[in-house]
Amino acid sequence: MFSSRFQDLAGAASSCVFTKKAEKIDENQALKEAFRLVAKTQALNGIVYVIGNGGSAGIASHFSTDLIKSLKIPSQTLYDSNLMTCLGNDLGYENVFSYPLGKLLKSNDLLVAISSSGKSPNIVNAAHQALSKNVQLITLSGFMQDNPLRQLGDLNFWVDRCDYGLVETAHFFLLHTIIDLWNKTPATVEEYAEIFRDAFSVKN
Repeated sequence: MFSSRFQDLAGAASSCVFTKKAEKIDENQALKEAFRLVAKTQALNGIVYVIGNGGSAGIASHFSTDLIKSLKIPSQTLYDSNLMTCLGNDLGYENVFSYPLGKLLKSNDLLVAISSSGKSPNIVNAAHQALSKNVQLITLSGFMQDNPLRQLGDLNFWVDRCDYGLVETAHFFLLHTIIDLWNKTPATVEEYAEIFRDAFSVKN
C-alpha cells in the first residue's frame, strides 16, 4: 500500500503542467521564470506574499519561512489570527486576503497563491487584487485544468490530479525545489538580480 501511494506521489509531481500566462513551457523554463520573478522582487526591494487555505496555508508558511531564512528575501503570509478573524467576520472570508493586500501590495512585490482546487474564492479574489495593482503572480493549483486561479498567473504550476493530498504534496515539492536549486545555483540567481538592478536602477 505504501509503495503504491509513493508511486502516486511521484506521478503527481511529474504530472505538473507549467504555463507562462497561457503559453505552455517546460519544467526548466518554469524554474528559470520562478527564479526571475523572485530575483526581480529581491532586486526591487519588494515583498513576496504567499497565501493558501488549510494544508496550503501550511505550505505557504513553510515557503515564506524559507524565503526569509534561506534566500534572505522579505516575505509575509497574512496569517495573523486577529486580522483574519476580524476581516472574516466583518467582510466575509472571501476577502481575508484581498482586503489587506489591497492596502499592502506595491508594484515591486510578488504574490504566490496556492489553492489545490484553484477555486477558493479568497485566493482567486487575492489574485485579482494583485493583477489590479500590476503585481506579478505565481499560482499553484490542481484538479480541473481550467480552474480560475490557473488562468490568472504570470507563472502557473498545475498538478494534474484530483486528490488533495497528492496535489498539496506536489505543491510543497515544487516550492521546495525552487528554494533548494536557488541555493545550489547562487551565481545564476545573482545574474538575474544584477539584470534587474541595472534595468530598474535599484540598489539593495
